[in-house]
Amino acid sequence: MSLDASASSFSGLQLLMDLKPLFIPLYAVLVLVACSGNLLLLIHIGLNKKLHSTTNFLIGNLALVDLVMCLFCVPLTAFYAFDERGWVFGQFVCHFVTLMQTATAFAAVLSLTAIAVDRYVVVAYPIRRRGGRSFCVWLVVSVWLCALAMSTPTALHTVYLDLSATGHEMAVCEEFWHGQELGRLIYSCFFLLLSYFVPLAAVSISYCAISCHLQHRATRLMAATPSNQEKWGRKRRKTFRLLLVSVLSFAFSWLPLQVVNLIRDLDTDFAILSKNHVNVVQVSCHLLAMSSACYNPFIYASLHKKFLSYLCHNIFQRRKAHRAQSSLTTSSRMIRMNTSSTLADIPMAISKISQD
Repeated sequence: MSLDASASSFSGLQLLMDLKPLFIPLYAVLVLVACSGNLLLLIHIGLNKKLHSTTNFLIGNLALVDLVMCLFCVPLTAFYAFDERGWVFGQFVCHFVTLMQTATAFAAVLSLTAIAVDRYVVVAYPIRRRGGRSFCVWLVVSVWLCALAMSTPTALHTVYLDLSATGHEMAVCEEFWHGQELGRLIYSCFFLLLSYFVPLAAVSISYCAISCHLQHRATRLMAATPSNQEKWGRKRRKTFRLLLVSVLSFAFSWLPLQVVNLIRDLDTDFAILSKNHVNVVQVSCHLLAMSSACYNPFIYASLHKKFLSYLCHNIFQRRKAHRAQSSLTTSSRMIRMNTSSTLADIPMAISKISQD
């Protein structure tokens, strides 16, 4: 791709700049909510040793992935999209952010898949011995290594270009495959398959199996103890709703961006997405995909009762300690005030005695 062709692809930036007052607050809210929720989840898992299990380590890894993505990738990508100067962070950051953005996407879907498989193992084999801390560390490291390995082609084909020579005072940080259109199309299909369809299929199959196991277990328990019918019915419906929400949220948040990326790789002449609208569509789909980092902590924390119980317990304990400290401070102040008033009355009492 020539420099003139690269520069001409930015002809639709004016419409994107007109919508800047709309997108910037949305990105700011996204980063704030996602960072707060995922950081709270990480702290909560780290401070409670009772939560150090395989499932919770995977949930913590997903929170770490979302946190890294929202701290390093989302702000810089938004700044790049809405700054008329293009990429202003230099060549090293260009390659680093591109690598991390792809790696965090793969790490997120791998973590989602691992969580789904782990939840199935917990439900299907409740008395089976779980993996220890070393197994959890090995699993998390494997997720990140696989994510980085699958992101290597993107990093190798990322190019930082200064377009000053073409009369455009801007720089770009994009993927350029330099005549390897077939290779780029193959990698795009590979990315779509491994980052969307395979995880979605794995999560859907796993959660359907979980629902079937819960239904079978509830039927057996209800046959033995009919009084537990309503209790197990509520539990099964709640679990099914949470699992359904997790699958649908992943599917609908990432599907538009995956489709747009595939269209851009196939439609090099901008026949489907015109140059005037492709940037707005791309940013909108990117914002929707990144929003998954906001509700992932709430969804996966709700899948585990201990998260909510420990969180409420910690909040209650802190409030109780704060009230006790406030009460103690108030009492000490009252004692000091009473002591001061008593000492102040001593000279008056002495003078009265001397007068008598």
